[in-house]
Formats: sequence, C-alpha cells, structure tokens
Amino acid sequence: MIALKTPVIDLSSLRTADVTVDKDQVIEPVVTLTESAEKQIARALIKFQRDSPHAFLRIGVRGGGCSGLSYVLEPDTQTDDRDLTWVTSLGVRVVIDRKSVEFMSGTVIDYNLKNLLEGGFVYSNPHAAKSCGCGTSFTPA
Repeated sequence: MIALKTPVIDLSSLRTADVTVDKDQVIEPVVTLTESAEKQIARALIKFQRDSPHAFLRIGVRGGGCSGLSYVLEPDTQTDDRDLTWVTSLGVRVVIDRKSVEFMSGTVIDYNLKNLLEGGFVYSNPHAAKSCGCGTSFTPA
C-alpha cells in the first residue's frame, strides 16, 4: 500500500478579502460549508491570492449544465450591488448574488475525495428536484 501525503498549507496565510459593501449586503450564511470544504476552499484561495490578494469565494448558480442550473464555486475579485456576503470561521469571504440565494439557501457544500471527477465538492441542496449524475447541476424544485 502506498501512503499519499497531502501537502500542509498554513491556513493562517489566508487573507480575508477586503470587499466594500453596504451594511445591508452583509448577511448570515445561507450556505453551509463543511469543515473539509472550507479547508479545501481556503487552501485554493491562498494560492489564488498570491496573484490577486483581494480574492474571495463566489458561490451561486448560472443557467446551463445537464439539469438546468449549474453551481458556481470559484475565486473572484469583483462585486456589485446585487451581491451579499459573509465571512466563514476560517476567514473565507463568501459572496453570493441575490438571485442565487433563492436556489441555494440551505445548501450544504462538502468536500469528499470520492467525487474527484468534479473536484471533490458535493452539494446537498434542498431546492433541487433532481441533480445530474456528476452533481454539478440541478433542476430546481
């Protein structure tokens, strides 16, 4: 058996992105990131912040995919007045647009190595009537 070691990344080097927003844009989390998802996202953001120090995590949905709506989970640096935001316990700044809240409120995002095809992220969305086989898109209920 071969032991694979995950590189240790110091999460203390994660920068909470400075985002200027109105106080009515700061909300309680509407999506839950499990501990493993939050750590994986923090590791990715640390790498991305080397070139873009003000990067944050954008989550949401957009039209497309096998089932109608595709999940968005990516680093971003631009916000606008349609965005809402919160900061996780590890200091990850999360931004979601107001329309995506309707489709993602109550969603739990996990990181599981069994789903390596799609980067390991697994979405448990109470607003999904059905999901595609790969789990990256869904049909709203």
